[in-house]
Amino acid sequence: MTCRKKKAEHSIFRALASIKVVGGLLTVSIALGEEKEPPNVLFIMSDDHTTQAVGAYGSRLAELNPTPNIDRLAKGGMRFDRVFCNNSICTPSRASIITGQYSQTNGVLDLGGNIPPERQFLPLEMKKLGYETAMIGKWHLKQEPKAFDYYCVLPGQGKYHNPDFRVRGDQPWPKNVITKTGRHSSDAITDISLEWLESGRDKSKPFFLMHHFKAPHDMFNNAERYDSYLEDVQIPEPENLFKRPDGSKGSRGLGSGVRKDAPWHLGKRLGISPDLDEAAYARACYQLYLKRYLRCVKGVDDNVGRIIAHLRRTGELDNTVIIYTGDQGFFLGEHDLMDKRWMYEEAIRMPFIVHWPVGVKAGQVNDWLINNTDFAPTMLNLAGGETPHFMQGRNFASALKGIAKPADWRRVTYYRYWMHLAHRLAVPAHFGIRSDRYKLIFFYGVDNKSPEKKRTPVAWEFYDLQEDPAEMINLYGRPEHAARITEMKTQLKETRIKLNETDARFPQIQAVIQNHWDR
Repeated sequence: MTCRKKKAEHSIFRALASIKVVGGLLTVSIALGEEKEPPNVLFIMSDDHTTQAVGAYGSRLAELNPTPNIDRLAKGGMRFDRVFCNNSICTPSRASIITGQYSQTNGVLDLGGNIPPERQFLPLEMKKLGYETAMIGKWHLKQEPKAFDYYCVLPGQGKYHNPDFRVRGDQPWPKNVITKTGRHSSDAITDISLEWLESGRDKSKPFFLMHHFKAPHDMFNNAERYDSYLEDVQIPEPENLFKRPDGSKGSRGLGSGVRKDAPWHLGKRLGISPDLDEAAYARACYQLYLKRYLRCVKGVDDNVGRIIAHLRRTGELDNTVIIYTGDQGFFLGEHDLMDKRWMYEEAIRMPFIVHWPVGVKAGQVNDWLINNTDFAPTMLNLAGGETPHFMQGRNFASALKGIAKPADWRRVTYYRYWMHLAHRLAVPAHFGIRSDRYKLIFFYGVDNKSPEKKRTPVAWEFYDLQEDPAEMINLYGRPEHAARITEMKTQLKETRIKLNETDARFPQIQAVIQNHWDR
């Protein structure tokens, strides 16, 4: 069957869906010339690529021009400024994207979680809509990505150089493995995606491709051709590189940064001389860490350019929805912190850019409160489907069309970091909500799996993001904010109930919440 015939049948099917009974008569409404070809959907996600390192977001690093190809996608489409993850760590974030659900509903609370094929909802629903589906690159959800028509995924975190990939084959998962010898992971992942786009798919169908880079995940290891990139450049420092927030007893003194006494010993891992004084040591650590990070980012951006060039050459660029995002945010020295996990802006804010020449007007900026559970419902809508009842996220495709935000759109977005003092990073368990202007965080400091593990002090933090965008001043307990805090506590409690994010299964956590809610 030809591609054209397939598309014609798809159009007829969609037209027949508009059959109505009017006045006892069966009527079929077909508007000739109005049926549009379903778009391809290309979902590109990097690991730990934060907004501060995307030029289009205008941070202190934008002057270094680290992402010209990604920036062109933003210039030609829509940049979203308030997109947040609901759990700033790799596996839970990816689980929310693939299921459209929050952590307690999809069952992935931490890095040990997994999503079995029958709950890989996004590719399953896209296939129902007639899409050819593929998952290429970092998967990190443990079980076989069997719901996709094609997959070629890294084992776990994968390697930066000479990466292995798990593929479908004669032996059961995960025994079928191929190796891309002599290739950096960013190049190899793109090679595989381009090969699939060119000759590995059924071109009579629109495609849905999840292209996931490993880079720039810590510890950063770039392709050799970027070794001299930014070598003689002084990387701009954040204003609060040496300033922790005036937070609370629940967060004060915790976390890891660039200082000599940081518990994850970053400077030692980078080979910084311990003979330097504290400030010089921290600055040397920051400079090398950022350069390694940005070299990996540069490799990602160049490979995004390769994909764009392929779509342009094949004539598919105009009708391909290209989404670029990261699986969460990342600290690049802000608050004297590195990594992610915290509910502070740099860790939870995700870059999110949509480029679709025939569907999105160029140069748009959106400020709706969106989170990663919304990605699946939105992509399904763009593909012609509806949000399944089991997905908790909301479709925001209307934003791409310039339609005003619905009156019932969420007023707050929920966040929960379940892990506690993991990986030498000293981040306590906590949850909270963020509104357009304010943020309320509750540090409960209890490990759900090992309640006997060292607990950290329980405390609240409250920030006015308009007056204090760097989140340096905790306003919790100040009388002038009491009414707002009370209102947000009510919103937080209602949101947790609505999203099935309460702690009935964890009595040790529930006890802490009850004892400290009104303090």
